Amino acid sequence: MLDDRARLLLKALVERYIADGQPVGSRTLSRASGLDLSPATIRNVMSDLEELGLIVSPHTSAGRIPTARGYRLFVDTMLTTQRDPFSSGAGMGTQRLAPDQPQKVLSNAAHMLSNLSQFVGVVMAPRRSSVFRHIEFLRLSERRFLVIIVSPDGDVQNRVIFTEADYTQSQLVEASNFLNSHYAGMAIEEVRERLKNEVEALRGEIAILMQTAVQVSSEAIESRDEVVVSGERNLLAISDFSSDMGNLRKLFDLFEQKAQLMRLLDVSSRAEGVRIYIGGESQVIPYQELSVVTAPYEVDGQVVGTLGVIGPMRMPYEKMIQIVDITSKLVSTALSHSK
Repeated sequence: MLDDRARLLLKALVERYIADGQPVGSRTLSRASGLDLSPATIRNVMSDLEELGLIVSPHTSAGRIPTARGYRLFVDTMLTTQRDPFSSGAGMGTQRLAPDQPQKVLSNAAHMLSNLSQFVGVVMAPRRSSVFRHIEFLRLSERRFLVIIVSPDGDVQNRVIFTEADYTQSQLVEASNFLNSHYAGMAIEEVRERLKNEVEALRGEIAILMQTAVQVSSEAIESRDEVVVSGERNLLAISDFSSDMGNLRKLFDLFEQKAQLMRLLDVSSRAEGVRIYIGGESQVIPYQELSVVTAPYEVDGQVVGTLGVIGPMRMPYEKMIQIVDITSKLVSTALSHSK
């Protein structure tokens, strides 16, 4: 799509804007690119880049800044590798990923991501097993029951359910016996699918009870997933955000509620290696001002969670990629040794 000259100028413009945060004019771009071109030639190339939607002129400034599309092209085709961001003393943080306490590993990893990036560090805790070992029902009052779910590792979750019909204790025992004898050891999601197909073989009211119980069991297990967030206050120091209090409030809501973060990190855990979402590309976090760099981490070779850095579109991507990639490897090593 671009010739070599246009690519070099776009690369120089993005790098200069990331470094300075100021719109880049043709004179500055001539010096930054090292190309022996007249200002008129550079202006013509910038005009072409603007027509392609790769750069834009903010308000009345003579300079240009990259668009999300320009950043994407830069990230995909023009990044140059920097030296290890953990050298020169920055790597002292790696000592804190001691494998003695898995939860502490995740907390320290979020702090490390935040400290090294000066943006927001996020870590999704490993998904717990959705397999159940035992399920039991206890009648609390009319049409109100307690569902007790026990996981293979002995973790117990309790949920209260309300039903349209009332059930006797003997019916509750019948339902729990059926679930435990036919489905113990299966993932809750698989049980839910199997029940849809097998309800014909069961008495209607018992089938409805079991489907309700399996639904709340699934919700109970999913609710245990958590995201560790560190460094939200770093956003206050970023000029891209600090000038708009309305935007800042939206961002802090994002980190407080965490539901959107969970969905983004869950999607990222299914991808290999580092993923970069620029300016709302993820559609899970539809904030045009944000970019997210993520990577999955493993325990004994199996992906169990995701971590990353969230910051402005104007971030040093090559450095963020290395920080996230190395942190994911450190977390993988620490968690694999903690068992």
